[in-house]
Amino acid sequence: MYKWLIRPLLFSVDAEKIHHFIFSLLKFQSKLPGTRALLNGMFNFHHPKLEKTLFGITFRNPVGLAAGFDKDAKLIDELASLGFGFIEIGTLTPLPQPGNEKPRLFRLPEDQALINRMGFNNGGVKAAIERLKKRKSDIIIGGNIGKNKVTPNEKALDDYAICFDALFPYVDYFVLNISSPNTPGLRELQDKEPLRKLLLHIKQLSTAKPSYKPVLLKIAPDLVDSQLDDIIEILKETKLDGVVATNTTISRDGLKTDQADVKAIGNGGLSGKPLTERSTQVIRYLRQKLGATFPIIGVGGIMTPEDALEKLKAGADLIQIYTGFIYEGPGFAKCINKAILKSKN
Repeated sequence: MYKWLIRPLLFSVDAEKIHHFIFSLLKFQSKLPGTRALLNGMFNFHHPKLEKTLFGITFRNPVGLAAGFDKDAKLIDELASLGFGFIEIGTLTPLPQPGNEKPRLFRLPEDQALINRMGFNNGGVKAAIERLKKRKSDIIIGGNIGKNKVTPNEKALDDYAICFDALFPYVDYFVLNISSPNTPGLRELQDKEPLRKLLLHIKQLSTAKPSYKPVLLKIAPDLVDSQLDDIIEILKETKLDGVVATNTTISRDGLKTDQADVKAIGNGGLSGKPLTERSTQVIRYLRQKLGATFPIIGVGGIMTPEDALEKLKAGADLIQIYTGFIYEGPGFAKCINKAILKSKN
């Protein structure tokens, strides 16, 4: 019903406007008696074989909601009812920022894709913390953190440290986002020396805390093998806890959407089906180079349960969805989990 009736209605409205409308609707519905229990009954799927322990955390299933969907932790309890094993909030920055000018979120239905140039729009880490304090669900939460747009790269380490310290009591693990294409100069932090300095500093901050929390790195799909090799070397050197592969891509190769329309949209990160193959290639390369036990979260172009299984086969320990969730609807995590369980039997 979602794909043939609800999705066409949603897709008839501006992508960012309908995103906020859905948030308001879910928030309103959650206040109605019995709604959360109904959603849990419809969309959650539990089985002991789906549980996965990674970097010391036990996830009830391996399907997470990727960062970017609930940037400000506004819908943790509501989204926890839709079958996810974990939710990653953010990207959060120290100070609130509006992001890039609108329109900045675009659908490419022919390609089952999205282009976004949101630009880390968020209400700041302090506002998110106030919401996290009030959450009722015990779902695993990842904190995806970044730097403010106005912060120069030579001061970026300070922004990541501010977010890390502030969020530490309220999330279960951290992801350092240095790979979004929508903040000018951010991807320069993937260069060898800036990256080493950042990872060592945040890792030391976590080690100094009374209770350690894992630190992961989110990387771009547009890196060539030599750049991936540099990152792999630093991941090993810094003893980082894991990697998230991958973010959105700046590539526009092979799109079915009319090129004039794509050009009119302009810059931004592409997600969805066009990213499926490349993100899986990166996961496979990382697994081969990092060995069998290094934690990898696979994300990028998971549009079907089969895509999810392919990511796991390539070497991902956990997976995350975003664009597939938008295209496939609220039952998508449950469908994937059922497929994963079937593959184990």
